[in-house]
Amino acid sequence: MDLLNALVAILNYIIIPATAYGAQLALGALGVTLIYGILRFSNFAHGDTMAFGTAITILVTWGLQALGISAGPLPTALLALPVGIAATAALMLATDRVVYRYYRRVRAAPVILTMVSVGVMFVMNGVTRVLIGVDEIRFADGARFVIGPQEFKAWTGLAEPLALRATQVITVVTAGLVVAWLFWFLARTRTGKSMRAFSDNEDLALLSGIDPNRVVAVTWIIAAGLATLAGTLYGLDKTFKAFNYFHLLLPIFAAAIVGGLGSPIGAIAGGFVIAYSEVAVTYAWKKVATYLIPGWEAEGLMQLLSTEYKFAVSFAILIIVLLFKPTGLFKGKAV
Repeated sequence: MDLLNALVAILNYIIIPATAYGAQLALGALGVTLIYGILRFSNFAHGDTMAFGTAITILVTWGLQALGISAGPLPTALLALPVGIAATAALMLATDRVVYRYYRRVRAAPVILTMVSVGVMFVMNGVTRVLIGVDEIRFADGARFVIGPQEFKAWTGLAEPLALRATQVITVVTAGLVVAWLFWFLARTRTGKSMRAFSDNEDLALLSGIDPNRVVAVTWIIAAGLATLAGTLYGLDKTFKAFNYFHLLLPIFAAAIVGGLGSPIGAIAGGFVIAYSEVAVTYAWKKVATYLIPGWEAEGLMQLLSTEYKFAVSFAILIIVLLFKPTGLFKGKAV
Protein backbone atom coordinates (compact mmCIF):
# COMPACT_ATOMS: atom_id res chain seq x y z
CA MET A 1 0.00 0.00 0.00
CA ASP A 2 2.85 2.40 0.83
CA LEU A 3 4.43 1.60 -2.54
CA LEU A 4 1.17 2.52 -4.30
CA ASN A 5 0.97 5.76 -2.33
CA ALA A 6 4.54 6.59 -3.39
CA LEU A 7 3.71 5.89 -7.03
CA VAL A 8 0.59 8.07 -6.82
CA ALA A 9 2.63 10.90 -5.28
CA ILE A 10 5.20 10.67 -8.10
CA LEU A 11 2.39 10.61 -10.67
CA ASN A 12 0.59 13.54 -9.04
CA TYR A 13 3.53 15.84 -8.41
CA ILE A 14 6.02 14.92 -11.15
CA ILE A 15 4.71 12.92 -14.10
CA ILE A 16 1.39 14.69 -14.71
CA PRO A 17 2.56 18.32 -14.22
CA ALA A 18 5.85 17.67 -16.05
CA THR A 19 4.02 16.11 -19.01
CA ALA A 20 1.68 19.10 -19.31
CA TYR A 21 4.55 21.57 -18.87
CA GLY A 22 6.65 19.62 -21.37
CA ALA A 23 3.87 19.83 -23.96
CA GLN A 24 3.70 23.60 -23.47
CA LEU A 25 7.48 23.96 -23.80
CA ALA A 26 7.47 21.70 -26.86
CA LEU A 27 4.94 23.91 -28.65
CA GLY A 28 6.94 27.01 -27.77
CA ALA A 29 10.21 25.37 -28.84
CA LEU A 30 8.64 24.28 -32.14
CA GLY A 31 7.95 27.93 -32.96
CA VAL A 32 11.52 28.91 -32.07
CA THR A 33 13.08 26.07 -34.07
CA LEU A 34 10.84 26.75 -37.08
CA ILE A 35 11.96 30.38 -37.25
CA TYR A 36 15.60 29.42 -36.69
CA GLY A 37 15.50 26.67 -39.30
CA ILE A 38 13.83 28.73 -42.04
CA LEU A 39 14.55 32.40 -41.27
CA ARG A 40 17.94 31.60 -39.70
CA PHE A 41 17.91 33.69 -36.54
CA SER A 42 17.02 33.24 -32.87
CA ASN A 43 13.74 35.05 -32.24
CA PHE A 44 13.96 36.43 -28.71
CA ALA A 45 10.53 38.00 -29.13
CA HIS A 46 8.89 34.58 -29.12
CA GLY A 47 8.04 34.66 -25.41
CA ASP A 48 6.27 37.99 -25.76
CA THR A 49 4.56 36.74 -28.91
CA MET A 50 3.08 34.04 -26.68
CA ALA A 51 2.04 36.70 -24.16
CA PHE A 52 0.41 38.87 -26.85
CA GLY A 53 -1.51 35.97 -28.37
CA THR A 54 -2.69 34.83 -24.95
CA ALA A 55 -3.75 38.38 -24.02
CA ILE A 56 -5.91 38.65 -27.16
CA THR A 57 -7.39 35.23 -26.43
CA ILE A 58 -8.25 36.30 -22.87
CA LEU A 59 -9.90 39.52 -24.06
CA VAL A 60 -12.03 37.58 -26.55
CA THR A 61 -12.80 35.00 -23.84
CA TRP A 62 -14.13 37.75 -21.58
CA GLY A 63 -16.26 39.04 -24.46
CA LEU A 64 -17.74 35.60 -25.09
CA GLN A 65 -18.44 35.12 -21.39
CA ALA A 66 -20.17 38.53 -21.26
CA LEU A 67 -22.41 37.35 -24.11
CA GLY A 68 -23.22 34.15 -22.22
CA ILE A 69 -21.28 31.95 -24.67
CA SER A 70 -19.30 29.04 -23.24
CA ALA A 71 -17.82 25.71 -24.31
CA GLY A 72 -19.60 23.72 -21.60
CA PRO A 73 -17.10 21.59 -19.66
CA LEU A 74 -14.24 22.93 -21.79
CA PRO A 75 -12.57 26.34 -21.25
CA THR A 76 -14.19 29.17 -23.19
CA ALA A 77 -10.66 30.22 -24.21
CA LEU A 78 -10.65 27.36 -26.73
CA LEU A 79 -13.42 29.16 -28.63
CA ALA A 80 -11.41 32.38 -28.54
CA LEU A 81 -8.15 30.77 -29.72
CA PRO A 82 -8.76 31.25 -33.48
CA VAL A 83 -9.14 35.01 -32.96
CA GLY A 84 -5.98 35.13 -30.85
CA ILE A 85 -4.04 33.19 -33.48
CA ALA A 86 -5.33 35.40 -36.30
CA ALA A 87 -4.45 38.62 -34.44
CA THR A 88 -0.97 37.33 -33.55
CA ALA A 89 -0.33 36.18 -37.12
CA ALA A 90 -1.36 39.62 -38.41
CA LEU A 91 1.02 41.28 -35.94
CA MET A 92 3.88 38.95 -36.92
CA LEU A 93 3.36 39.57 -40.64
CA ALA A 94 3.23 43.33 -40.05
CA THR A 95 6.39 43.18 -37.93
CA ASP A 96 8.15 41.19 -40.63
CA ARG A 97 7.17 43.69 -43.31
CA VAL A 98 8.16 46.72 -41.24
CA VAL A 99 11.26 45.36 -39.49
CA TYR A 100 12.70 42.00 -40.52
CA ARG A 101 12.25 42.20 -44.30
CA TYR A 102 14.81 44.99 -44.64
CA TYR A 103 17.49 42.98 -42.81
CA ARG A 104 16.81 39.92 -44.97
CA ARG A 105 17.08 42.05 -48.11
CA VAL A 106 20.50 43.41 -47.13
CA ARG A 107 21.52 39.89 -45.97
CA ALA A 108 22.33 41.03 -42.44
CA ALA A 109 24.19 38.59 -40.22
CA PRO A 110 21.99 36.35 -38.03
CA VAL A 111 23.32 38.06 -34.89
CA ILE A 112 21.94 41.38 -36.21
CA LEU A 113 18.49 39.86 -36.69
CA THR A 114 18.71 38.36 -33.21
CA MET A 115 19.45 41.77 -31.69
CA VAL A 116 16.60 43.28 -33.70
CA SER A 117 14.29 40.63 -32.24
CA VAL A 118 15.33 41.79 -28.75
CA GLY A 119 14.05 45.27 -29.63
CA VAL A 120 10.83 43.78 -30.99
CA MET A 121 10.53 41.81 -27.73
CA PHE A 122 10.49 44.97 -25.60
CA VAL A 123 7.97 46.66 -27.89
CA MET A 124 5.64 43.64 -27.81
CA ASN A 125 6.00 43.38 -24.05
CA GLY A 126 4.87 46.99 -23.71
CA VAL A 127 1.96 46.50 -26.13
CA THR A 128 0.76 43.44 -24.21
CA ARG A 129 0.89 45.27 -20.88
CA VAL A 130 -1.09 48.18 -22.30
CA LEU A 131 -3.68 45.77 -23.68
CA ILE A 132 -4.31 43.68 -20.57
CA GLY A 133 -2.32 45.13 -17.68
CA VAL A 134 0.31 43.62 -15.43
CA ASP A 135 -1.83 41.71 -12.92
CA GLU A 136 -2.09 37.96 -12.62
CA ILE A 137 -5.18 36.67 -14.43
CA ARG A 138 -7.01 33.37 -14.07
CA PHE A 139 -9.24 32.72 -17.05
CA ALA A 140 -9.82 28.95 -16.97
CA ASP A 141 -13.49 27.98 -16.67
CA GLY A 142 -15.46 24.81 -17.37
CA ALA A 143 -14.82 21.54 -15.55
CA ARG A 144 -11.88 21.73 -13.17
CA PHE A 145 -10.96 18.07 -12.71
CA VAL A 146 -11.04 14.93 -14.81
CA ILE A 147 -10.06 13.00 -11.66
CA GLY A 148 -10.69 14.79 -8.36
CA PRO A 149 -8.49 14.11 -5.32
CA GLN A 150 -11.34 13.19 -2.98
CA GLU A 151 -13.00 10.99 -5.59
CA PHE A 152 -9.71 9.18 -6.17
CA LYS A 153 -9.17 8.54 -2.45
CA ALA A 154 -12.73 7.24 -2.04
CA TRP A 155 -12.38 5.01 -5.10
CA THR A 156 -8.97 3.51 -4.28
CA GLY A 157 -8.79 3.73 -0.48
CA LEU A 158 -5.26 5.14 -0.71
CA ALA A 159 -4.04 7.87 1.62
CA GLU A 160 -2.41 9.80 -1.23
CA PRO A 161 -4.83 11.74 -3.49
CA LEU A 162 -4.47 12.06 -7.25
CA ALA A 163 -5.66 15.18 -9.09
CA LEU A 164 -5.82 15.27 -12.88
CA ARG A 165 -6.93 18.72 -14.00
CA ALA A 166 -8.94 19.21 -17.17
CA THR A 167 -6.46 21.83 -18.39
CA GLN A 168 -3.62 19.29 -18.17
CA VAL A 169 -5.52 16.78 -20.30
CA ILE A 170 -6.48 19.49 -22.81
CA THR A 171 -2.85 20.62 -23.00
CA VAL A 172 -1.46 17.17 -23.81
CA VAL A 173 -4.24 16.22 -26.25
CA THR A 174 -4.12 19.57 -28.07
CA ALA A 175 -0.33 19.52 -28.28
CA GLY A 176 -0.42 15.98 -29.68
CA LEU A 177 -2.94 16.93 -32.37
CA VAL A 178 -1.06 20.08 -33.34
CA VAL A 179 2.29 18.29 -33.54
CA ALA A 180 0.75 15.53 -35.69
CA TRP A 181 -0.75 18.16 -38.02
CA LEU A 182 2.55 20.06 -38.26
CA PHE A 183 4.53 16.95 -39.19
CA TRP A 184 1.88 16.03 -41.79
CA PHE A 185 1.94 19.58 -43.17
CA LEU A 186 5.75 19.67 -43.49
CA ALA A 187 5.98 16.18 -44.98
CA ARG A 188 2.93 15.97 -47.24
CA THR A 189 1.89 19.39 -48.50
CA ARG A 190 3.49 21.39 -51.30
CA THR A 191 3.99 24.40 -49.03
CA GLY A 192 5.53 22.28 -46.29
CA LYS A 193 7.97 20.69 -48.73
CA SER A 194 8.88 24.17 -49.99
CA MET A 195 9.62 25.25 -46.42
CA ARG A 196 11.85 22.23 -45.85
CA ALA A 197 13.70 22.86 -49.12
CA PHE A 198 14.15 26.53 -48.23
CA SER A 199 15.54 25.52 -44.84
CA ASP A 200 18.00 22.99 -46.32
CA ASN A 201 19.38 25.21 -49.09
CA GLU A 202 17.96 28.67 -49.69
CA ASP A 203 19.82 29.35 -52.96
CA LEU A 204 18.86 26.00 -54.50
CA ALA A 205 15.26 26.49 -53.39
CA LEU A 206 15.14 29.89 -55.10
CA LEU A 207 16.56 28.37 -58.30
CA SER A 208 13.79 25.76 -58.12
CA GLY A 209 11.17 28.49 -58.31
CA ILE A 210 10.10 28.53 -54.66
CA ASP A 211 8.59 31.88 -53.63
CA PRO A 212 10.63 33.08 -50.62
CA ASN A 213 7.99 35.63 -49.55
CA ARG A 214 5.35 32.90 -49.36
CA VAL A 215 7.66 30.64 -47.32
CA VAL A 216 8.46 33.47 -44.90
CA ALA A 217 4.78 34.43 -44.52
CA VAL A 218 3.68 30.84 -43.84
CA THR A 219 6.51 30.44 -41.33
CA TRP A 220 5.40 33.49 -39.36
CA ILE A 221 1.75 32.37 -39.43
CA ILE A 222 2.58 28.89 -38.12
CA ALA A 223 4.97 30.30 -35.50
CA ALA A 224 2.25 32.74 -34.38
CA GLY A 225 -0.24 29.88 -34.08
CA LEU A 226 2.18 27.75 -32.07
CA ALA A 227 3.06 30.69 -29.81
CA THR A 228 -0.56 31.62 -29.13
CA LEU A 229 -1.52 28.01 -28.49
CA ALA A 230 1.45 27.39 -26.17
CA GLY A 231 0.85 30.64 -24.29
CA THR A 232 -2.87 30.02 -23.86
CA LEU A 233 -2.39 26.43 -22.68
CA TYR A 234 0.27 27.59 -20.22
CA GLY A 235 -2.06 30.33 -18.92
CA LEU A 236 -4.98 27.91 -18.57
CA ASP A 237 -2.85 25.38 -16.72
CA LYS A 238 -1.31 27.99 -14.41
CA THR A 239 -2.15 31.71 -14.64
CA PHE A 240 -1.50 34.52 -17.08
CA LYS A 241 0.89 37.31 -16.27
CA ALA A 242 2.60 39.13 -19.12
CA PHE A 243 6.07 39.16 -17.58
CA ASN A 244 6.00 35.40 -16.89
CA TYR A 245 6.32 34.71 -20.60
CA PHE A 246 9.57 36.64 -20.70
CA HIS A 247 10.87 34.26 -18.02
CA LEU A 248 9.54 31.31 -20.01
CA LEU A 249 11.82 32.19 -22.90
CA LEU A 250 14.86 30.54 -21.26
CA PRO A 251 13.37 27.02 -20.88
CA ILE A 252 11.85 27.30 -24.37
CA PHE A 253 15.22 28.13 -25.94
CA ALA A 254 16.88 25.49 -23.78
CA ALA A 255 14.37 22.93 -25.07
CA ALA A 256 15.01 23.94 -28.69
CA ILE A 257 18.80 23.80 -28.28
CA VAL A 258 18.84 20.57 -26.27
CA GLY A 259 16.76 18.86 -28.95
CA GLY A 260 18.65 20.49 -31.82
CA LEU A 261 17.81 23.88 -33.30
CA GLY A 262 16.01 23.46 -36.59
CA SER A 263 14.78 19.94 -35.70
CA PRO A 264 11.03 19.70 -34.96
CA ILE A 265 11.45 16.28 -33.34
CA GLY A 266 14.29 17.69 -31.26
CA ALA A 267 12.12 20.59 -30.08
CA ILE A 268 9.51 18.17 -28.78
CA ALA A 269 12.05 15.91 -27.08
CA GLY A 270 13.89 18.91 -25.62
CA GLY A 271 10.65 20.30 -24.19
CA PHE A 272 10.02 17.14 -22.19
CA VAL A 273 13.67 16.78 -21.13
CA ILE A 274 13.66 20.31 -19.70
CA ALA A 275 10.22 19.94 -18.09
CA TYR A 276 10.95 16.65 -16.35
CA SER A 277 14.37 17.90 -15.22
CA GLU A 278 12.93 21.11 -13.74
CA VAL A 279 10.07 19.37 -11.95
CA ALA A 280 12.14 16.44 -10.62
CA VAL A 281 14.99 18.60 -9.34
CA THR A 282 12.72 21.09 -7.56
CA TYR A 283 10.32 18.52 -6.09
CA ALA A 284 10.53 17.79 -2.33
CA TRP A 285 11.04 14.01 -2.22
CA LYS A 286 10.41 13.69 1.54
CA LYS A 287 6.85 12.37 1.14
CA VAL A 288 7.89 9.69 -1.37
CA ALA A 289 10.83 8.64 0.81
CA THR A 290 8.54 8.35 3.84
CA TYR A 291 6.25 5.98 1.94
CA LEU A 292 9.15 3.90 0.63
CA ILE A 293 11.00 3.69 3.97
CA PRO A 294 8.33 3.31 6.72
CA GLY A 295 9.33 4.65 10.11
CA TRP A 296 12.06 6.86 8.70
CA GLU A 297 11.64 10.62 8.86
CA ALA A 298 13.92 12.81 6.78
CA GLU A 299 15.20 15.96 8.45
CA GLY A 300 14.81 18.20 5.43
CA LEU A 301 12.50 18.31 2.41
CA MET A 302 14.94 16.27 0.29
CA GLN A 303 14.70 18.97 -2.35
CA LEU A 304 17.76 19.45 -4.56
CA LEU A 305 16.79 23.01 -5.51
CA SER A 306 14.09 25.41 -4.39
CA THR A 307 11.37 26.16 -6.94
CA GLU A 308 12.75 29.71 -7.23
CA TYR A 309 15.77 28.21 -8.98
CA LYS A 310 13.96 25.98 -11.46
CA PHE A 311 15.16 28.06 -14.43
CA ALA A 312 18.71 27.40 -13.27
CA VAL A 313 18.09 23.77 -14.27
CA SER A 314 17.28 24.87 -17.83
CA PHE A 315 20.39 27.06 -17.90
CA ALA A 316 22.62 24.25 -16.63
CA ILE A 317 21.30 21.76 -19.19
CA LEU A 318 21.67 24.40 -21.92
CA ILE A 319 25.34 25.01 -21.08
CA ILE A 320 26.13 21.29 -20.87
CA VAL A 321 24.59 20.63 -24.28
CA LEU A 322 26.38 23.61 -25.86
CA LEU A 323 29.70 22.38 -24.46
CA PHE A 324 29.46 18.72 -25.41
CA LYS A 325 26.91 18.51 -28.24
CA PRO A 326 26.29 21.90 -29.91
CA THR A 327 23.95 20.36 -32.49
CA GLY A 328 21.65 18.90 -29.81
CA LEU A 329 20.20 15.44 -29.33
CA PHE A 330 18.79 15.25 -32.85
CA LYS A 331 21.63 16.94 -34.72
CA GLY A 332 20.07 20.28 -35.51
CA LYS A 333 21.99 23.31 -36.67
CA ALA A 334 24.99 24.32 -34.52
CA VAL A 335 24.45 27.37 -32.36
